Amino acid sequence: MQLPTHGSNPHYLYEALGIDMPQSFLDFSANINPLGPPSSIKERWPGFFEGILEYPDPHALELTHLIAKKEALPEACVLVGNGGAEIITLVANELANERVLIIQPAFAEYAESCLAAGCKVDFFQLEAPSWELDLERLGPLLPEYAAIFLCTPNNPTGISYKKEAVLELIQACQKAECLVVVDEAFYDFTDTAFSYAPLIKKFPHLLILRSMTKIFSIPGLRLGYLLADPGIITRAKAFKPQWSVNHIAMEVGKLCLVEDEYVNRTRVYIQEQKKSLFRIYKELDMVVSDSTVNFYLVQDESMSLFPFLLKKGIVPRHTVNFPGLDGRWLRFAVKSQQDNEALMEGVKQWRNRGSIL
Repeated sequence: MQLPTHGSNPHYLYEALGIDMPQSFLDFSANINPLGPPSSIKERWPGFFEGILEYPDPHALELTHLIAKKEALPEACVLVGNGGAEIITLVANELANERVLIIQPAFAEYAESCLAAGCKVDFFQLEAPSWELDLERLGPLLPEYAAIFLCTPNNPTGISYKKEAVLELIQACQKAECLVVVDEAFYDFTDTAFSYAPLIKKFPHLLILRSMTKIFSIPGLRLGYLLADPGIITRAKAFKPQWSVNHIAMEVGKLCLVEDEYVNRTRVYIQEQKKSLFRIYKELDMVVSDSTVNFYLVQDESMSLFPFLLKKGIVPRHTVNFPGLDGRWLRFAVKSQQDNEALMEGVKQWRNRGSIL
């Protein structure tokens, strides 16, 4: 049985499992901001039309300038791309035929892109349910690799690794002459919104991946960027297709970069909803990951919660393709309060199903 390797598009999941898809469903498999896009996008949308009549700027100069200013980095340290997926592909192409290490659990795209680029891919598995970085075991391995991939806040666990441990890893990679690729696609959702991007000035072997898709709820537009040393940016840019970022995505990106109030409101909402959700999980004696962002893992050791919820029109993200999780955990996005309450009702029914029978 081959399950979809990404969340969203639930019809593929129902088809793969041979379960009849309900007419209505709640999709918890996509980690998108439940507040929807900033209102400024809808307000300005009609004005974007004229831009489709001409080719977009292949260098995304205006957006690059704004990102560089916001990140307090030179423009030469910024590369805008067609979503995080394209940025990952560009980095993988730059590492073509090299040996890379991926800290697991992690987003499957790293391995897929690196394998497609001819890389030798190895995995370093962290232990559930804490998933703490084990630098004593990891450190001696670094000289064997051209690059290491680390996702923090982590997808799929939602955990933010300890700052001291990540900094120690970055320093160890510098000594080992190993690139360290840090994916910060979900950092905006955390309370502190802490980023390792300022360290690029000190550590030229550090690459930061960013996505604007999740926090601004614009997955259909595809927009992300890479922050790195100018030399790395130049090499990655050589693999980038001409005009890969469309005009509307760039215009929307410029609007999003000034939406600080919207981002702060999102953080408050996410943290409030998680408090309510996690309290119920605790009452039900269920194991939940210590997430800092807008999604989390729930242990499903019996693997029975997954089909139970699907039949009720509630769609979690399976973890069959995450090594070390192997389908025995489910990932849920934080959604609207009403949707979250519907999820909790479904989980309670599953938990109490023995007493109902």
